Amino acid sequence: MTEIEQLLASVSAEARNSRPWGWPSLPEPVDAATLALAESTLGFAVPPLLAALYLRIGDGGFGPEYGLLPLLDSPPSGEPAVVAQYLAHRESGRKDPEWPWPEGVLPISHWGCGMYACVDCRTPDATVLLFEPNADEADHAWYVDAPTLTAWLHTWLNGTGWYDESHDGADLEPWVDFRIRTGAARAS
Repeated sequence: MTEIEQLLASVSAEARNSRPWGWPSLPEPVDAATLALAESTLGFAVPPLLAALYLRIGDGGFGPEYGLLPLLDSPPSGEPAVVAQYLAHRESGRKDPEWPWPEGVLPISHWGCGMYACVDCRTPDATVLLFEPNADEADHAWYVDAPTLTAWLHTWLNGTGWYDESHDGADLEPWVDFRIRTGAARAS
């Protein structure tokens, strides 16, 4: 069994045994057609590990805090799904150039207070970013939560994420590519 297969098995077991707030049960996984529709709508591919989570474990409803959002259908909480969130954030960024949303950065989980865990679909290892909109400026609102989606999932499984009680107050590194990825560097 590969490392990714072992990780998926561990995530699947945890997903079956825990329920994030607002999720009465683990949703069924999406099918290949749903994933293809999501990718077509987004205009880019979802990283393989993220795709495997949705295709093999469930359409959201597992993971840290409020859990992963579903790809296309709204979850029980009424929060818009991943694709709708991404499109809304991109549109909002076009309307307010002071707060651009980077292309290919997919919000996958809501933390509350407007904060999201996001996967950078343009990086080979699917860097996980934290969007914290309560900052004074957009380029101070982005942090690297984990260098890879794999590492992010391990921190959830091991209870070592910044959001866990034992690590509350942990400092995250700023996402230095924000200005480059949004064109904000040219606007300054």
